[in-house]
Amino acid sequence: MVQLCHKNAESFVYRIDMNTKEFNSVMKLLRQRLLNKARQLSGNDDVAEDLVQETLIGLWQMRQELERHPNVEALALTIVRNKWTDYWRREQRMQNGDLRIERQTTGTDIREDIELIKQIVDSLPPLQQQIFRLKEMEGYEKEEICQITGCSEESLRQNLSRARRRIRELFIKLNNT
Repeated sequence: MVQLCHKNAESFVYRIDMNTKEFNSVMKLLRQRLLNKARQLSGNDDVAEDLVQETLIGLWQMRQELERHPNVEALALTIVRNKWTDYWRREQRMQNGDLRIERQTTGTDIREDIELIKQIVDSLPPLQQQIFRLKEMEGYEKEEICQITGCSEESLRQNLSRARRRIRELFIKLNNT
């Protein structure tokens, strides 16, 4: 059961007894605020979308504890901020050469990387594979992809985020071996 308690003019406190339907309804209320915060931090819509997806996954994993938390909105915003900090640090390490993925690239290396990415995309679950190809390789808009696949926008965002994350993880792992 979700109870929306008015805290002040700009903030609400959510009291939650969590099941899937109630979790989704609360997160729909919070999602836009989280997305705005993530955009403010990152300045990039795709990064912001990934940060929010990771935050929602984290909140889902701790949904049983949310009913005892005094302010779920503040918790969610803190998680987004922490996810951004982790992302920013990882980017800084890559720019400073601390990660071993920096290397001299030649035309052959680029072709090999493209082939590796194609193989990774082929290994994704079918829906993630289709969504990733339509969005990133063929340039379709999100609304068009929803019509083609029959997915909701939320499902599209989740699958695209998961596909990107999996491709990134496998690419880094396979390049470091």
